[in-house]
Formats: sequence, structure tokens, C-alpha cells
Amino acid sequence: MQKESFLKALVAEDIGRGDLFARIGVTKPIRAYIVAKSEGVFAGEEYVRKLAQMYDFAVEWKVSDGSSFCKGDIVLEIVGDSKTILSLERCILDMVLHASSIATLTARYVDAIKHTGVKLLDTRKTRPLLREFEKYAVRCGGGINHRMGLDDCLMLKDTHLQTIDDLGVFMKEVRQKIPFTSKVEIECESLEMAKVAMKAGADIVMCDNMSLEATKEVVAYRNAHYPHILLEASGNVTLDTIEAIAKTGVDAISSGSVIHQANWIDLSMKVR
Repeated sequence: MQKESFLKALVAEDIGRGDLFARIGVTKPIRAYIVAKSEGVFAGEEYVRKLAQMYDFAVEWKVSDGSSFCKGDIVLEIVGDSKTILSLERCILDMVLHASSIATLTARYVDAIKHTGVKLLDTRKTRPLLREFEKYAVRCGGGINHRMGLDDCLMLKDTHLQTIDDLGVFMKEVRQKIPFTSKVEIECESLEMAKVAMKAGADIVMCDNMSLEATKEVVAYRNAHYPHILLEASGNVTLDTIEAIAKTGVDAISSGSVIHQANWIDLSMKVR
């Protein structure tokens, strides 16, 4: 969903047929600010900037996307028409809260493996119609996006593989029918399946819910026979386990937790 369409839908959801407060009294210029009540990593700048253009208010940034903030910090100030700002208060806060919460948890995962050189990826486990927004928040936290949808990479999961009689024959057809630049990733649950996937021509092999020992075996086999193939680990990835997974030698680790396990941080808007 394009930013403008997303923002219009966001505002329409909250304002409905019109903010009742806006019917009363006169408008006046005001200055508002958002203050952090907990520490975190900021995200939401791109969307608030666009909203400011659409609804004619000014924003003074104290932090940028990807920047850390501490409890008590003012992250941004807003100047404009009082009725406009008050009508959009919850929309602005919800966007910044949601995005910054994801960015904050993502940054913790990234920090846990930064010394290994392994990349942290998100997944398609996003809230309906919020994929673009939530994956943007992951980037702000230092993570890297996995595929956005079914159209930018062909991933053969266990459910797909159950419908394929001969993977080698299937892969020959794949290379004729998907774009030349599109990669093929195959989900594997064992070293034996990983060997089959590599022989069939996978660009990426996912070590799905494998033990650390099994993952190391796949890495060793890849290094010896198919060094051009990328390896991704997924499944049961937590802050407690991610470093050990990274040390197996895979190229990337994917986790939906950075999005669906992100707890909201605490931000509040005040008017001076």
C-alpha cells in the first residue's frame, strides 16, 4: 500500500465523519511534542513527514529513523493548527509507537549477532495490510527485509514440496518461467534434504528448525560442494538462541519475532 493511501486510511479510521472537538471553538497555532517514557530506537519519520505534507503542519526532528533515544528525551516537535494536530494526535502516536517498538526489538537482535557478520532477516509474518510499514520498521532497527511477497522470490516450503514429485524436473521448469533475476529458496529440515535442494539448483537453502549440530553439517557440506549457495536459518530464534545459531556459519537468520513479539514502548504527546 502506498504511503498516502495508507495514511488516508489511518486518519479515516480514527476521525470517521469528523472530530467532534473540531466543531467547537476557534483554532489557534500550537506547539506539541512527543516525549519518550522509555528508551528505544526511533522509527516512523518517513510516515510522519508524509502526513505533515498532507495535513499542513511542521515537524522539528530531534531524532531520526534508526536513532536511539532515552527516557525523557523529546523525539520530535509539531507546530501547526491546534485542531489539525489534536485530530491527528493518535494517528501520529500509533505510527511512531508501532514502528519504534519493532525497531527497538530488531536492534536488540541485530546487536546480539553483529560480531558474527550474519544478517538478521524478517519474515512475512506481518499484520494484515501492514507489511510495508512493519518491514520498514525492521529496516530502521538495522534488520534486512526478506521477501515482501510471493512475487519477488520463489520459496518452496514443506507444503509446496509435498505437491512436487521430482524436484529436479520441477526446478528446470522454474528456471524457464520465473524472472531471470528471481532467486529460489528451498526449505529443508535435514542434511539429506539440503543436499537434494542444493543439487536441484537452489539459490538459498533454509535450515528450518534444525538443531545446531545439523545446521553445522549443512554449512560444512555447502562450503565443500556448493560455496555459491546462501544458507538461512529459521525457527525457534530468540534473543537467547540467536548468537549460537549465527556461530554455525549460516549467512542469515530469519525471525518473525522482531515484529510479532515487539512490545510497545512508551511515548506520549504533550502541548506546550
